[in-house]
Amino acid sequence: MKSIKYIRVSSRDQNVDRQLSDLEYYIDYCSGSIKFEDRPFGKRIIQEVEKGLIEKIHVHSIDRLGRNTVDILTTIDFFNKKGVILYIENLGISNLLNGKVNEVFNLIISVLANVSEMERRTLLERQQEGIQKAIQKGIYKGRLKGTKESSEKFISKYPHVVKLLKKGNLSLQEIALITKVSKSTVFKVNKYLHI
Repeated sequence: MKSIKYIRVSSRDQNVDRQLSDLEYYIDYCSGSIKFEDRPFGKRIIQEVEKGLIEKIHVHSIDRLGRNTVDILTTIDFFNKKGVILYIENLGISNLLNGKVNEVFNLIISVLANVSEMERRTLLERQQEGIQKAIQKGIYKGRLKGTKESSEKFISKYPHVVKLLKKGNLSLQEIALITKVSKSTVFKVNKYLHI
């Protein structure tokens, strides 16, 4: 059994240095609003926990697991039931102590999970306010609601992905890592190339 480090950042532009450690680490590049179980490495961790391969998971802070209180608590409950230690580095606490659920951990994490969810809602509200102000000033550059980008235009934005897909010797995951593009974008480019 092994100890791992789980890292989540919202985009590939974000620096992960503060979250790195000497442990084997798994990095998901996705929004915190995506359920842990729906993330590529989140799924992999769950599968490895089910097989009994992981005994301890380190995360820098609780918001790396998610931005939805229910999702965070569901993930922690899964680890509790499997006897996997979840260590939150910035707090210096674990979900289990001597094999038993740490009630202090549960209390602190419930509060922090709610704060994380509230931060996400506030961020989205501010974003919408900014968009509305930009629309009023006539400077909004986003795609109009209900419009759709053509497949050709979408593909043209990812020439490196297209080149690697046409070579045909790499997986979608490998192409995503090489080009620093999300796996879903690589999948979409691949789909449009074969239409």
